[in-house]
Amino acid sequence: MDSSSVYTHETDVIDNPIFQRLRRIRQLAGAHLVYPGAQHSRFEHSLGTMHIASQAASILEEKGHLSPDNMKNLRLAALLHDIGHGPFSHLFEEVLQKKKKISHEKIGRNLILKSEIGDLISKNGFDKTFISNLAFGNSKYQFMNEIISGGLSADMMDYLLRDSYFTGAEHARIDFKRIINSFDVHKRKLSLDRSALHSFESMMISRYQMFRAVYFHKTVRAAEVMLLESMLLADRELGLATDNLEKYVQFTDEFIISKLISLPKTNSELRRASQLALDYQERRLLKCVYEKIFMKPRMGKVNPSELQHDIAKKAKVSEAEVFVDISKTPSIPLTPSKKESQSIILTSTRGAGPKEAYELPISEIPLVSAISGFMDILRIYTRQQFRKKVEIAAQVILGENRQ
Repeated sequence: MDSSSVYTHETDVIDNPIFQRLRRIRQLAGAHLVYPGAQHSRFEHSLGTMHIASQAASILEEKGHLSPDNMKNLRLAALLHDIGHGPFSHLFEEVLQKKKKISHEKIGRNLILKSEIGDLISKNGFDKTFISNLAFGNSKYQFMNEIISGGLSADMMDYLLRDSYFTGAEHARIDFKRIINSFDVHKRKLSLDRSALHSFESMMISRYQMFRAVYFHKTVRAAEVMLLESMLLADRELGLATDNLEKYVQFTDEFIISKLISLPKTNSELRRASQLALDYQERRLLKCVYEKIFMKPRMGKVNPSELQHDIAKKAKVSEAEVFVDISKTPSIPLTPSKKESQSIILTSTRGAGPKEAYELPISEIPLVSAISGFMDILRIYTRQQFRKKVEIAAQVILGENRQ
């Protein structure tokens, strides 16, 4: 089938309200306050991931690695890989983690297994347990997991291209067709034809640049730090960190913002939460007064609440006016099992002989190796009126040489 068309069992899922709510969750949380075009949602990203996964599946089917049934499974899993995301995507995840130790993957699994989405999957003759495992990188087929998540995934190819397009940050140089046409399977793992190695390199560098320019942009993070703080302060009042599926699927960006702004002003925490949400909505953002980027070596152990306390004391301002933001990402995407990627499997054909496969350590791909490791960014934010005082205190306490 043409990968741009959609099966009836897929439209059943797409048309369900639980999936439709993804239209009301922006892909990039606060980025639209810096890049006005970044209004795209998890909904179209999910469709795009299914589309790219389907093209990859066609290639692997032609090469004899994938049955038509597993092709359908792969499409469905790609479509549902983000079904568990809450409002403001990764920000909401932080609230869930801090307050309840649950992840969007866990909620996604529950939505696939225990909601109408799962009923639709079963009714159409699919195994919802298998789909749920595959959607979150846990199926028994390693190469299929890798098409959904990791350094060669349809998920990453879609979000880099889409985020780059809608922000206008022209960093994503990704020839995804070249990459997926080079896919093969070696010892149950996804491999890449050696001739496409430069396309893989470009993609890794694009991802790195998108983190620097968009995802970790200091003003984008300013907006997100405010929202996160507002949600954490309001959690007890609003019961945000919930694994109650019926309640969870009501949560969308606008729903949560309006709940935060209209919080009862019965104590200082709720007043702060409401004000932060209002300032976010009206784009009165925190100012960054200190920034340090760590690549190699990584940032040592930093205790954010200790640092917040020390800077506030030195600046003679309330701790509530000092925001410590630590953004971290591996420079190379983690594997589906959430481990650091150490290598990539390359295949090459010599004349008419059989294909040869070998594992190339990431450390031997010069450009990728140069950015491998982690990107850790420590930033201190405060409101405009405390800018100078907090800046001086942060410089004194963090100094330029403190590791």
